[in-house]
Amino acid sequence: MILYRCRTPTNWLCRCGTVARRLEKLGVDFEQVRVPQRRSQRIEIEELTGQRWVPVLVDGQEVIWDSHRILEYLSSRAGSRDRPAPTA
Repeated sequence: MILYRCRTPTNWLCRCGTVARRLEKLGVDFEQVRVPQRRSQRIEIEELTGQRWVPVLVDGQEVIWDSHRILEYLSSRAGSRDRPAPTA
């Protein structure tokens, strides 16, 4: 997974940090990409999502933006790992 996030140096001051903390809590391996402070310079984010806000999480072919949507995605993903496999 790749987390595109702001340049804030701590995980406690922004929504990007909230997502990073959740990923760490879930034990997910992820790469962090710090994007430019100015939204006008976030070309890569715009190419991925059509907008220039962070955080953005890329999980394979899935591209999720908005911290609330990312946290929901991570919760559903973690929940699916905890469910037992269906039996025939």
